[in-house]
Amino acid sequence: MVLACCNITFNAVTVIAPDESPNIDGIHIGISNGVTITNSNIGTRDDCISLGDGSQKVTIENVNCGPGHGISVGSLGKLTTEENVAGLIVKNYTLTKTENGVRIKTWPDEPGKITITDMHFEDITMVDVMNPIIIDQEYCPWNKCSKKNPSQIKGTSGTAEGVTIICSSGVPCEGVEFNNVYLTFNGAPARAKCSHV
Repeated sequence: MVLACCNITFNAVTVIAPDESPNIDGIHIGISNGVTITNSNIGTRDDCISLGDGSQKVTIENVNCGPGHGISVGSLGKLTTEENVAGLIVKNYTLTKTENGVRIKTWPDEPGKITITDMHFEDITMVDVMNPIIIDQEYCPWNKCSKKNPSQIKGTSGTAEGVTIICSSGVPCEGVEFNNVYLTFNGAPARAKCSHV
């Protein structure tokens, strides 16, 4: 847990949780500025790396993730006290047999009104990842939340494998751009599922 930290670096770190572990993030970052994670290996039962509210200027480079849920921004927007998230750079990141690849998730029908900006994903390699790219503004685990009102949080992202972008009807995702992405699934072109983008 990296909480209320400034200018901290993790280099050559290994984080492993056994298969029978409960939901355990490898490294969780919140209300911190200038966090760097490099040359590391993370395998957990939840997110390899997760960014909570107030995460600013985070760089993740040369990291291997798997098993686990991939890298997540959020979930966000549940509380009015949450701070903006900005400046994520992920480079040379490899995900192997994870449930998700790169993901941004926000709660629907909640009071939080923060922004998620400047998310950059480059040179991402995914091997047998179930859900490679997700922007989900209706994140609702266990179906125990209302979706009456849309999420009030904006988010943008890009990376290099199959795409699922489900954004809020009230605050749709804007400026989402994918360049030079070549996707296949079992030898055929992969599809993108998009809503309110």
